[in-house]
Amino acid sequence: MGLYVRQENTRSKLQEKIAADLAEKSKKKFESGEQPSHDGINDSAYMENTKNTTSLAAVWLVLIIIGVAILVWLVVASS
Repeated sequence: MGLYVRQENTRSKLQEKIAADLAEKSKKKFESGEQPSHDGINDSAYMENTKNTTSLAAVWLVLIIIGVAILVWLVVASS
C-alpha cells in the first residue's frame, strides 16, 4: 500500500534562470558540434593500470566452484 504525497513542481526565479542558462549553453554546444573534453569512461582515472579479463577467468571460476563443492561435500560427509 502506497502513500500519496502531494508534490508541487514550482521553481523559484533563480532555479528557472539557472535552468534556462544551462539549456542555452547545452544548445550552443550541440549546434557548434563541440565535442566534450572527456567521455567519462575511457578518460577516467580509475581505468589506469588495468587490463581486460582474459579467457582464463572462466577456468578460474570453474576451479573455485569445484573447490567449494568439494569443501561442502567434505563437511557433509564428515558429519
